Amino acid sequence: MELRTAIFGKEVSKYRLKEDQYPIELRYSPEVRNNIDKLLNLKITYRDMAANGLIRQIPLYSLAHVTDTVTIGGIKRKNQKRMITLSSNVLSNFTPNEVVDKVKQEIKAFHTEDGYSINFTGESADQQETADFLGTAMLISIMLVFLILVLQFNSISKPVIILTEIFFSVIGVLLGFAIFRMDVSVAMTGIGIVALAGIVVKNGILLVEFSDVLKSQGMKTREAIVMAGKTRLKPVLLTASATMLGLVPLAIGFNINFATLFSHFEPHIFFGGDSVVFWKPLSWTIIFGLGFATFLTLLLVPAMYLIAFRLWMKWRRYWFKPNPDHGANFLTIDDENII
Repeated sequence: MELRTAIFGKEVSKYRLKEDQYPIELRYSPEVRNNIDKLLNLKITYRDMAANGLIRQIPLYSLAHVTDTVTIGGIKRKNQKRMITLSSNVLSNFTPNEVVDKVKQEIKAFHTEDGYSINFTGESADQQETADFLGTAMLISIMLVFLILVLQFNSISKPVIILTEIFFSVIGVLLGFAIFRMDVSVAMTGIGIVALAGIVVKNGILLVEFSDVLKSQGMKTREAIVMAGKTRLKPVLLTASATMLGLVPLAIGFNINFATLFSHFEPHIFFGGDSVVFWKPLSWTIIFGLGFATFLTLLLVPAMYLIAFRLWMKWRRYWFKPNPDHGANFLTIDDENII
């Protein structure tokens, strides 16, 4: 208590100023509390009951010794467990994720005693929490899109074909960031991937729906797929190109001051700014994913549509093949018009 009062102080009274109160702390001056030798000379006052209650004072150095060592300055607890936090800054030549990955590799070889555990908090924990939330949001969005497509086409195979574009878009995002060596933002890149789940399926819907329309008009399946690809080629490319080009200003940080443009005809065009850090990962995610998925949509969706049709026909022939006991075929299937 003597050391605590000398170093941290003790409230002895309060100073009142109108409605405000200020505590008055009593403690030693910095010259004393920051000097170990002077602290060891502090007098410990006590009452010696063996000498009929005589008040005595002895120096602190007669009771305690000082040893230089490495320790923590305080005890922190989380969920009633003692916790020590180690933190560090990251140099400009490294990224936080790279540093965390290297530290995790070193910790695997670090031996911990029973009852101790090592966990990563701070930015690493926030990124993991964000990734888990976006993963859940992605699954929910895919399920909702799938449900809507099933209700629209009254089929299972066609929504599955259309939803494959979402996986193509994710592949395109990863390839784009890897080829151009861009930093991935867990939050904004994840939001961009979730947004792609509702954007890229549009092109597949155009192809599949128009193929069904042509087949309903009497056109054979293969011819309907080829005609749908030719007819929908221009709308698919134009919509995808318009979306990607519209995001380019956000991706490169293109800024125009419209106030000075209309008042003094000086647009003050510049690239960069604080908004680029926020919008750049989101914009490039949609550009890479939409561009890659659009290219594969024109090739793989018609092919998968035809493959699904042929598999369906094989399944129908297997389950509804003629029965010799009846003496005649009881089912006739038009291979070109049933799906």
